[in-house]
Amino acid sequence: MLVFAVVGTCHGTSLKKHYYKHTCRDAEMIIKNATEKSVALNPALPAKFLRMHFHDCFVRGCDASVLLNSTANNTAEKDSIPNLTLFGFDVIDDIKAELEKKCPNVVSCADILALVARDAVSYQYRRPLWEVYTGRRDGRVSRSAEALANLPSPFSNFSVLQQNFANQNLSVHDLVVLSGGHTIGVGHCNTFSNRLYNFTGRGDQDPSLNATYAAFLKTRCRSLNDTTTTVPMDPGSGLTFDANYYVTVKQHKGLFQSDAALLTNSVSSHMVHQLTHPHVFFPAFARSMVKMGAIGVLTGNAGEIRKKCFLVN
Repeated sequence: MLVFAVVGTCHGTSLKKHYYKHTCRDAEMIIKNATEKSVALNPALPAKFLRMHFHDCFVRGCDASVLLNSTANNTAEKDSIPNLTLFGFDVIDDIKAELEKKCPNVVSCADILALVARDAVSYQYRRPLWEVYTGRRDGRVSRSAEALANLPSPFSNFSVLQQNFANQNLSVHDLVVLSGGHTIGVGHCNTFSNRLYNFTGRGDQDPSLNATYAAFLKTRCRSLNDTTTTVPMDPGSGLTFDANYYVTVKQHKGLFQSDAALLTNSVSSHMVHQLTHPHVFFPAFARSMVKMGAIGVLTGNAGEIRKKCFLVN
């Protein structure tokens, strides 16, 4: 039997289970129902929301700063290069509007995003894959430059990735486990085509990439300049949340340099082999998601509860 949830009622000292039980009793059910309705119409959404939550938490903590629009004098995170392919903001905004009607000024955008990500990914299993502790508040600052500085890059080697995660108090174990999120979703050609056509600047191919798979990728990504074509990050299993990503990485078919990097360190490489087993991957992913969801959270009187997720109050 797979273990999907993390046992316990409180994470750290600030977030807790069912934070809105007395202030907006139906909040989590409203979010779940709306999320599942959206995912049923668009099966690509779970990957989008998982990535959005990850990109939120790695910049200023999980404070919904990724949801804020740019203003005349500030370029926000969502307009930073790594975030230009984020998608699904309209779903979050609609859920927030519904909650504002039911319980004005109560449920934070940061909590909505954390719950939407979990509920979207869990939809295919009809049970929650990880626990979401709630009580986050919303940040008031969102800067494009901070997204560029803090988000792990698909071009990174192992030591850079390790430092990115350490900056968020996440371990190498968390790095390898959370990389498993690449079991769903797509990559744009321009995030990996250097591995096909110009790996060291001499028109060469990345020797660590499976040659047969590289030949296939070249039929999809015809040049270094293709910024629109996408391919599944987990070939043959791109819409199914499972442990197959690690099988793919072991076969040297990880799409990004950052995926291949997991095999270049003895500790992370050993973890990749262990995580090919679903009974190891699912509980590990659940634990690392709880950890990630608690990065730099604003609680108590810090931040605010936004009325609209794309605007500060």
